[in-house]
Amino acid sequence: MPEISSDRYWMSRALQLAQQAAVAGEVPVGAIVVLGGKEIGAGFNAPISGCDPTAHAEIRALRDAAARVGNYRLSGATLYVTLEPCTMCVGAIVHGRISRLVYGAAEPKAGAVESARRTLDEPHLNWAVDSVGGVLEQQCSEIISDFFSRRRAEIRRQRQSSSPGKE
Repeated sequence: MPEISSDRYWMSRALQLAQQAAVAGEVPVGAIVVLGGKEIGAGFNAPISGCDPTAHAEIRALRDAAARVGNYRLSGATLYVTLEPCTMCVGAIVHGRISRLVYGAAEPKAGAVESARRTLDEPHLNWAVDSVGGVLEQQCSEIISDFFSRRRAEIRRQRQSSSPGKE
C-alpha cells in the first residue's frame, strides 16, 4: 500500500467503516489508525452486535493496530475517527500513546476532546495527544444525523402499527 498522509483521505476511509456500522444497525462511527502513512488498524462501532459496551470504533481500531504491530504503544500513529471520542476512548487513546487524533464531527453530548469536556487538556495526563477536529465534518455529521432520523422514523412506525386503530 502506498504511503498516504492526507487527513481527508483517511477520514474518507473512516467514513466507509462508519457506513458498515450503519448497515449492521450500529451507530455509524468508523476509525482508522495510521502509522508511517499506512493503515495499521481499523474498526467501526459494534457494541450492539458484540454485546460489548467498549466496542466503540476507536477501541476496535486501537486493538486491531496493537495486535498488528505487536505492541499496545502506538506512538507516532494518528487515529482518524468520524465522531469526537468519548471519555473512555480518549483514555484509550492516551494509554495507547497515539500521537495525533483527527476527528470529523463534534459530539455535543459526550465528546471528550472539545464539546462536553476537554480531557486531553488535563495536566495530569502522562502523554500528550495533538488533536484536530472538523475534517470532513459535514459528511461525518450527516451520516450520524441520517442514521438517527431513520431510527426515529422506524420507532414512530412501530408505535403506530402497535397502537390500536381508531374507529
